[in-house]
Amino acid sequence: MAGFDELFVEFGQDLRQAGMIIGTDDVLTFCSSVALLDPTDIMDIYWSGRATLVRKRDHIPLYNIRFQKFFFDLPEDEGDPRKLKIKSSANAGSTLEVPNVEQGLPGEAHDEETRMGYMASASEIWRHKAFAECTPEELNRFRRLISTMKVSPPERLTFRHQAHPKGKQLDMRRMARETMRTLGEPMTLTYTRRKPKLRPIVFILDVSGSMADYSRNLLQLAYSARRANTKVEIYCFGTRLTRITKSVDRRSPDDAMRLAGEEVMDWDGGTRIGDSIRQFVKESRRIRLGRGAIVIVCSDGLDQGEPEVLAKSMESLSRLAHRVIWMNPHKGDAVEFVPTTLGMIVADPFIDEVFSGHNYKSIEEFAKQLSRMG
Repeated sequence: MAGFDELFVEFGQDLRQAGMIIGTDDVLTFCSSVALLDPTDIMDIYWSGRATLVRKRDHIPLYNIRFQKFFFDLPEDEGDPRKLKIKSSANAGSTLEVPNVEQGLPGEAHDEETRMGYMASASEIWRHKAFAECTPEELNRFRRLISTMKVSPPERLTFRHQAHPKGKQLDMRRMARETMRTLGEPMTLTYTRRKPKLRPIVFILDVSGSMADYSRNLLQLAYSARRANTKVEIYCFGTRLTRITKSVDRRSPDDAMRLAGEEVMDWDGGTRIGDSIRQFVKESRRIRLGRGAIVIVCSDGLDQGEPEVLAKSMESLSRLAHRVIWMNPHKGDAVEFVPTTLGMIVADPFIDEVFSGHNYKSIEEFAKQLSRMG
């Protein structure tokens, strides 16, 4: 919220100058409501302002017009980075289109106030659209949206303890020191709990030709996870395994995707899942990379290698990793997934959980559940 509260106060003043009755308490309520949400999300800003700043139904068309001009109709030399960030996020997500209600000034409201709800519903349908059915423009918007996704890293409990007011174990050492200082009983009871630590994550992404509709969006998910947790390693494979962690470690997602594409030489080629996983297991044992990690394999299971190699590699991977997660776009929206490809049938006994990743909604749900896998 830092830096955005002044912008929202300016928006309230803009509405007041346009003729709407807005008090200081309304503006403060507006800022407080946005602070509880995401100050860069255009939908959160719109509905927070509409709920707190609009007192009369007749003022909704005017509110829509001023919202459009304040946050979207920006001059070319606009230098306010806050407005540019909000507008770019709206363009990336394509979740909001303020109605054009030039004829709907106060006193002439019709059905325009309900159109925003229809657009929100359309956005929800859009999130369920499979990547394979999207246009290049829609895929580009998806990648920008995924690049801003909040991916909470999972945690594990170590054997070390730290002081915590809600701990369940008494801190006997600290209480003993306090007793010696006071020459009597400790004045307060202190507790400890096991110290949490970020759990490593490894993405192994299939970039073969059969995954062309999904690989770049899944790579964008891995990029977002890397931005949130430095203990994220990213590999790509087609016919061979390539580590691209350093390539995607860039502030700009466009630069990260470009460098990753330049480093992977077998993009949109064949698939050898077993050989690639065997190479990863061999390398991880050498540098102790995947031990205790959550390994996420993103592939459709169409393997051109030997099934015996895949079975042995998956067995070794399951012993090495904390959990083995498989993201297969062919799962779709099915609750119970029955593998049909030979690669998935061979790997299925060694997989802890299968996710889809075929549309934005499934990736969003996976990102939310990732933090609970520690």
